[in-house]
Amino acid sequence: MHILHRRGWEIPESQATPESIYLNRRALLGGAGALAASAILSSSARADTDPTADLYPAKRNEKFTLDRDLTPESNASNYNNFYEYGTDKYIGGRAQLLRTRSWTVKFEGMVEKEMTVGIDDLIRAMPIEERLYRMRCVEAWSMAVPWTGFAMAKLVEYAKPLSSAKYVRMETFLDSSMAPAQRLPFFPWPYVEGLTMAEATNELAFMVTGIYGKPAVKQHGAPLRLVTPWKYGFKGIKSIVRFSFTDQRPKGTWEVLQASEYGFWANVNPQVPHPRWSQASEEDIGTRERRPTLLFNGYGEYVADLYKGAEKEKLYM
Repeated sequence: MHILHRRGWEIPESQATPESIYLNRRALLGGAGALAASAILSSSARADTDPTADLYPAKRNEKFTLDRDLTPESNASNYNNFYEYGTDKYIGGRAQLLRTRSWTVKFEGMVEKEMTVGIDDLIRAMPIEERLYRMRCVEAWSMAVPWTGFAMAKLVEYAKPLSSAKYVRMETFLDSSMAPAQRLPFFPWPYVEGLTMAEATNELAFMVTGIYGKPAVKQHGAPLRLVTPWKYGFKGIKSIVRFSFTDQRPKGTWEVLQASEYGFWANVNPQVPHPRWSQASEEDIGTRERRPTLLFNGYGEYVADLYKGAEKEKLYM
């Protein structure tokens, strides 16, 4: 009799995703083998030359330190959520279909002037640095990663939003030719997330362009993704193509899918369980060590003041 030994950080898929996604998983994974083979066979043809590769490794900002060892690169690069390429975690091969050059980023909405910028021009216009951050997934696993990129506050400054803008809405690419799972109907594609302007300009909010001293790999959301280390990982939208400044609170993809379980704020709190599992502890994907979850993932000194007066909202969902 074959017994499946599930790793500690792997919860059942019926808990990790809404039922509608779980029920469609077979349809998605049925083509996974073909997609992986296609990615491997075409990897050389689809290889993207990164004109900013000379910026890595960047100087480390020593203000942001860790209370644990870095997660081995092999673990962090082979255990990822990127639903455009499947509902399982091992999507690295399939994600090689992503074409990261040429890539443009649009700034629109309540800004002085709407504009579209090439990703390489944007990256070179920013002060690039490395930061060590903890990352906590809503599924109760965690890792510690050396991200490279720039403060989101610098991106906001670059975009020149109007003073009346209260939120920034972010959107990933929409192209099923390089993300075949976008052909499936159960997700409201493209992936969307949002922050308040105060969150976006907090010094922790980080736009990621690289990891482990190199340009970001595709499964981590190349060429541009968001990292907000005090929030659950689903807020960290990948492969961004659009920033819209608005006075209306945006609804993220997971809030649209399952508002009773995933909200706008998504701040880490060990005392507030997910409706279907505890958030009191987490398992490191590198060491398999289980440790207590920290309020705001340990970053309360930077962000707790952002939520004063909003305690009646569902800040931790």
